Amino acid sequence: MAQKVAAVTGSNKGLGFFIVKRLCQHFDGIVYLLARNEERGLEAVRKLNKMGLKPEFHILDVSDKESIKKFADFIKTKHGGLNVLVNNAAVMDYKTVYPSYEGAKYNIDVNYRSLLDIEKYLYPLLRDGARVVNVSSMCGHLSNLRNKKWLDSLTKEDLETEDINNFVDDYLNSVKNGTFKKEDFADEGKHAEHRVSKIAMTALTMVQQRKYKNISINAIYPGYLKTDMAPKGVKDPEEAADVIVYLILEASPNLKGTFMWDTKKLVDWYDVDGDYYYKHED
Repeated sequence: MAQKVAAVTGSNKGLGFFIVKRLCQHFDGIVYLLARNEERGLEAVRKLNKMGLKPEFHILDVSDKESIKKFADFIKTKHGGLNVLVNNAAVMDYKTVYPSYEGAKYNIDVNYRSLLDIEKYLYPLLRDGARVVNVSSMCGHLSNLRNKKWLDSLTKEDLETEDINNFVDDYLNSVKNGTFKKEDFADEGKHAEHRVSKIAMTALTMVQQRKYKNISINAIYPGYLKTDMAPKGVKDPEEAADVIVYLILEASPNLKGTFMWDTKKLVDWYDVDGDYYYKHED
């Protein structure tokens, strides 16, 4: 039987680092710590080595299609497939509440559009029964939206990737041409770019699960973490890693296309009137 393989994007620090740590402790297989910066990635591996853990390192910049393709080619050649994929890599400029078009586009390119390239190159390598965890956010719940056109589109039973792309493009065009409306979002549209990217990620989770029935794909809000992206966070990333690893190693394989809260509660993503949306703290 082929050796099991797990990979965690953006894992040289923060939540990703602790997911790798936990997988090294409990996953029966090889664990890849992925980072876009080789020096920082290798330093993270050395830290884990000092704890007696032995992850492998591979460079991966999720915003670079060629980087994703190279990693996919490496996995295919060396292992033949993947059993676990954690899409953790993300960015957020906490200080810029209403970003420029360039800032909004960068957030969406990293947090959402990279997942389309990951699907293209890495999903064909996912073995039967593989588990994918998309690390979403409180920003990724539909209750962050107030625009009826977007809500009607995203709640369609036959939602497709094209619909999600249209939603993303609508938002970006509004920032670009000066027609952005705060009232299209909860909380006066603060960090609308992050809400859009994470809603798109969570929506893509649902679309992909319909397409890939032989694997489990779930989105999760890991808690309001104390990280570089959220200096006012309250939850320790090491503690938050446990719920990710629960989804990978312990949850039923029949758990598919869900949105899990950090408490392991399954939240209704379609509850547009729910109090799940992100509230920015100045």
